[in-house]
Amino acid sequence: MDSLVNQKLSNAELAQWGNWQQHRDQDAGDYLVAKYLPLVDYVIQRFLISLPKTIDKDEVRSYAYEGLLDALDKFKPEKDWKFETYAAWRIKGAIIDGLRKSDWLPRSLRDKVKKIEKAYAELEQQKGESASDQEVSEYLGMTPAELNRAVSEAALSAMLSMDDDQSNLEERMPRASIGSPERELSGQMTKEALAKAIATLPEKEKLTVSLCYFEEMKLTEIAEILGLSVSRVSQLHSKAMLRLHAAMLSVHEHY
Repeated sequence: MDSLVNQKLSNAELAQWGNWQQHRDQDAGDYLVAKYLPLVDYVIQRFLISLPKTIDKDEVRSYAYEGLLDALDKFKPEKDWKFETYAAWRIKGAIIDGLRKSDWLPRSLRDKVKKIEKAYAELEQQKGESASDQEVSEYLGMTPAELNRAVSEAALSAMLSMDDDQSNLEERMPRASIGSPERELSGQMTKEALAKAIATLPEKEKLTVSLCYFEEMKLTEIAEILGLSVSRVSQLHSKAMLRLHAAMLSVHEHY
């Protein structure tokens, strides 16, 4: 994506944008879709680290493609946005909405995810530090292998839940509170809770989160840096997401 963001548009490309936005010229639309299609692959790569094997990757690509088309349709250059940033946001939103509507997570696994998150939250509150796999396994009465299997399917659920929790919190607040001290305090508390949770993650989980979301590396690149298998890195990411969601829940319970 960096190559797209940093690339200056030629006069010919600017003309294509003008033809599309002013006249909805089909040739211009096709040109822009082809030019920005790499954004679809970029955003999907960000999700691959969280997607369980049960999800159809072709469906995810379809959601992402719809997000790109939506971005091309709704982009307003007069707002001085970068299209690449706006489109990545719309593509991500389209994937999340599509996954929610597909009801991809069985209720049995959803219940298990909640129990695991609760275990992380309660143990880490008691200890004041990260809980080990062995401690969480014993707390839940399952083997470490069973815990790892559940965790491997849970990261995306935690990510979507974090998004839902923030949206629900904002909906519960009166519209008049936008920009109010209460809303600002809620946002600040959420940021502080996440920062604290990230700081207390086990070292490999912390590094995985950092490389994934701050350095924007692919799963395979992170695995190479850490000297681990791709599946192991995915598992580390999943556990980190569960811990972070548990931290957010502790904040939202106050509202």
